Amino acid sequence: MKARKLVIMALTAVTAWCGALGSAAASEQYFPVLVYRTGAYAPNGSQWANGYLDYLKLVNAQGGINGVKITFEECEFAYATDRGLECYERLKANATVMQPLSTGVTFAATEKADTDKVPIVTFGYGRSESADGNVFKWNFPLGGNYWVQADIQVQHWAKTVGGLDKLKGKKLGIIYHDSPYGKESLPALMDRAKRHGFELMQLPVPHPGIDQRSVWLQIRQQRPDYVLLWGWGIMNIAALKEAVATGYPRERMLGNWWSGSELDVAEVGAAAKGYSSLTLQHGAHPDAKVAKDILSVVYDKGNGTGPRNEVGTVLYMRGMLSAMFGVEGVRRAQDRFGKGKVMTGEQVRWGLENLNLDDARLQTLGLTGVIRPIITTCGDHMGASVSRVHSWDGSKWSITTDWYQADMQTLKPMIRTAADKYAAEKTVQRRTDCPQG
Repeated sequence: MKARKLVIMALTAVTAWCGALGSAAASEQYFPVLVYRTGAYAPNGSQWANGYLDYLKLVNAQGGINGVKITFEECEFAYATDRGLECYERLKANATVMQPLSTGVTFAATEKADTDKVPIVTFGYGRSESADGNVFKWNFPLGGNYWVQADIQVQHWAKTVGGLDKLKGKKLGIIYHDSPYGKESLPALMDRAKRHGFELMQLPVPHPGIDQRSVWLQIRQQRPDYVLLWGWGIMNIAALKEAVATGYPRERMLGNWWSGSELDVAEVGAAAKGYSSLTLQHGAHPDAKVAKDILSVVYDKGNGTGPRNEVGTVLYMRGMLSAMFGVEGVRRAQDRFGKGKVMTGEQVRWGLENLNLDDARLQTLGLTGVIRPIITTCGDHMGASVSRVHSWDGSKWSITTDWYQADMQTLKPMIRTAADKYAAEKTVQRRTDCPQG
């Protein structure tokens, strides 16, 4: 009898302990973090992840999201789609948002999100047609999609030669990562080529992108007037080295916003001078208030994730801004569903499609001059379609143009058509409760 009583007491204690753990977990907002700190793209993935985690630490140090603390967990997938999907499956329970930093993983996870009720935030990557929130209820390609940047790249090229009407008869080369990411550039570029009468020279490069000899042989032989670079990580470095070796003018090369970080040009250094890339609105911003706050609140307290000197670099800022979007989605959801409460995935989805990151809010967040306002609706899950160019002077990146606005009169019908095709293939019902974005 005494032994039975001891067992019951022990079980009661364990139950109470588990209940306390459940209560603690229920009072925290869980952010899974898919990362690749290993593999061919580790340097790039690490800077992004460090910025992402440091922003979450900053928010916690400042009191959380209206008092709700953030917990986070990394899952390493080495930029392999199958491993990334495994991370998604393992971490999706109670996830606030998923941000895979991989177009391949995004494509795979998109088909699961509606069942799992997990918002997928893809800041500057993912499915271009997922800007249509009437079909892609759970996807948020915030700040711009691949078609936006392809369109703006052509606009910038046209500006260098005197206008869009001057492109007729010219040849544009596109060196792209031979993956869903790189191929996303093609529909918008082919549309522009048809409208303006230039030839599009497609130059795919297989993963990881080190061996580009055949591509640059074609460039030497066919002499395109201008070259776009859609690479990632080591592929960008290899492309710039080949351009130097080939003697192709770096001034006639324009990277996309995943081909314009310090890591892409550091090894080439002064020889890469004149190379430019689009920005995902932001460039390098070590002087931004938010970067200074991270240094004083996180790093000065010994809690920084990575090297102090990478705070404010391009990919660090990219990861930091990605985390900010997730946090602001939660904060906006709390405005409707209760401040100081943990939000579910469905509630955060509402928050993300009702973001109002206007100038006043960006100033509060310490992001003045870093990005422009991003305002979403239930139909428009992108919220902005602008970019600018920054150029490498041999030692640093500097913004060198004013803002470009993508031609959304052309892109919106493309997005609608592609979204409808996806809906038909996957038997997804188009929403009728909100206007077309």
